[in-house]
Amino acid sequence: MRYVALGDSYTIGTSVEREERFPELLVRVEPRLELVANLGVDGYTTADLIRDELPALPGLAPEFITVLIGVNDVVQRVPDATYEANLVEIFDVLLAAVPPRRIVALSVPDYTVTPAGADYGDPSARHAAIVETNSIMARQSDQRAVAFVDIFDLSLGAAGDRTLVARDGLHPSGAQYARWVDRLAPVVTRVLGDEVG
Repeated sequence: MRYVALGDSYTIGTSVEREERFPELLVRVEPRLELVANLGVDGYTTADLIRDELPALPGLAPEFITVLIGVNDVVQRVPDATYEANLVEIFDVLLAAVPPRRIVALSVPDYTVTPAGADYGDPSARHAAIVETNSIMARQSDQRAVAFVDIFDLSLGAAGDRTLVARDGLHPSGAQYARWVDRLAPVVTRVLGDEVG
């Protein structure tokens, strides 16, 4: 099943090796998926994803899609209403390409607990903004019967365990991505099983 991953630095795996990125880890544990493209780009917002990633979908002919987007909307202080409107547009395009059971959305992790987190805004304010962003993603996913996988709590482990932080002091390490996939893979297996059934 042709798998395309959409998103930002958390999808492309900034500061980790290719084999440590979560989409690459996912296809190793879910053999029904073939990763045909990881379109994540460091620094991308929802608007960037709409402009640059969505137009690639027809040529890639995806059969399964993950989407994780929003942290750079938080960093750039994009209004919640704009984020939500962009998310609606993203979901509309994705659902024109594949059924809802072929899409899995992920929450934004909390970068504020990392050593470099304070470089990207007041940690308490940014933490609250990430929580709200995740609430919007969860609501929009639920309204469309799209599976939503919340890895926010897993990212908080980086506050006390620096092995969960990449060498840049900001992004998740391969060890953290592995924890994400431990949570993500059963959901993917379930939705693919629903498809087969």
